[in-house]
Amino acid sequence: MRVTTSHHVDGFEEVHAVQRARYPGAEPAWQPVHTVYVPADRFGAGTVAAWGDEALALAKAHLSGPGELAEVFGLPAVLATAVHERVLRKLATEPVEDLRVDFEDGYGVRPDEEDGHVEQAVEALAGMREAGTLPRRWGLRVKSFADGDPARSLRTLDGFVTGMVERAGELPTGFTVTFPKVIMESGLTQFAAFLRRLEEGLGLGRRLRFELQVEAPQTVLFLRGDLAETLGGRLAAAHFGVFDYTAALGLPPHEQRLDHPACDHARHVMQTAFAGTGVELSDGSLAASPASGSAEDVRALWRRHAELVRHSLAHGFYQGWDMHPSHLVSRFATVYAFHLARYDSYRDRVRAWEERRAAGGGVLDEPATIKTLAAALRRADSVLRRADSVLRRADSVLG
Repeated sequence: MRVTTSHHVDGFEEVHAVQRARYPGAEPAWQPVHTVYVPADRFGAGTVAAWGDEALALAKAHLSGPGELAEVFGLPAVLATAVHERVLRKLATEPVEDLRVDFEDGYGVRPDEEDGHVEQAVEALAGMREAGTLPRRWGLRVKSFADGDPARSLRTLDGFVTGMVERAGELPTGFTVTFPKVIMESGLTQFAAFLRRLEEGLGLGRRLRFELQVEAPQTVLFLRGDLAETLGGRLAAAHFGVFDYTAALGLPPHEQRLDHPACDHARHVMQTAFAGTGVELSDGSLAASPASGSAEDVRALWRRHAELVRHSLAHGFYQGWDMHPSHLVSRFATVYAFHLARYDSYRDRVRAWEERRAAGGGVLDEPATIKTLAAALRRADSVLRRADSVLRRADSVLG
C-alpha cells in the first residue's frame, strides 16, 4: 500500500528556517589579513604610520629587489616580482588593515592609569578618523572576566565607546571589541548583554559585535554552531590565542608555537563549530622580533613568520595577529604569494566546470570543490584587488 505524501513534511519549514538563520553559509565580503595590536600606553595617532614606515624601511633595506624576496620566501622569480611590487606599495599606503588598542596582556594592570589611557586612545583614534587614516577595522581588547575584575573591563569599554561617540559624533564604521580568556560560557552571555545596554544607552543605530578569543582548553569545549545565535548575533569572530592556550595545556615553553599539533586541534574545533555560521576565524601570532637589525636576523625572523602564516593559510585561517612592524613584511609577502600562486589554475578549473569539460590534467571537479575554488577566488579578489588599487594610488608616495 502506497502512503500518500504531502508537499510539506510536518515541522520542516520551521526547522529549515532555523537552519538558514544559524548556518547562512555566506562568505565575508571582506576580511582583514591580520590584526595588529598595540598596548594602550604606547598608542597614538601616529602609531600606524610609524609601523608602516618601519616595515617599509626594513623591506627596502633587506628586500631590495624581487631576487632577494624570492630567496627569503622561497618563491619562483615571476611570482616574486609581482609580490615584491605589491608589498612595497601596500606598506606605503595601508600597512595596517585591522587595529586593536590593547588593554589586556600587552597593557598590564594599571588601575590608576587606565581611564587616562582610554581618553588618550579615543583622542588619537578620533584624530585618525578625521585625517582619513583610521584602519578599515579597528577597536580595543578589554580585560578578561576570568581575571576576576569584570567591572574594570566594562568601565574601559564604556569609556572607550562613549568617548568615541561623543568625540566623533557617531561610532565610526569598522569598530569591534575583542573579549579575551573566556573560561565560562556565561561570561559571553554577560558580555553580550552589556553590549546591548551600551548600545541602547548611546542610541546607536547598529548592533555592537565582538570577537571571542579562544585561549583556554575550556573554551574549546563549549564552541558550537548555535553559539552566535544564543548571543543575539553579536559574535562576529573567534581569534585563537596561542600562548595562553599552550600554557594552559602545560606545554614546555619552546613548544608554544602556532604550528604545534595541539594548536591545530583547537583551530579545527573552531572551524567545525563555526562552519557556515558567518563567524570569522583568525589565527594567533609570533611573539618574536628580529634579534638585531642585521640582514641575517631580519630575514631569519621573516622566514619563521612566513612558515607560520603559510601553516595558517593551509589550514583555512586567512587572518592572524601581528605584533611587530617587521611582521607586516612577511605577512603581506606570504599572503600575496599564496593567492597569486594558484589564482589562474583555480580560475581555469571553475571555467572548465562551467563548460562541462575536464580541467588541465584531466581533473573532474565535484560541485563541492567548485564551491571551494570559487570561494578561494573571491577571497583572493578581495585581497588582490585592494592591492592593485594600492598600486594605482601609491606611485606618488614611492616616487
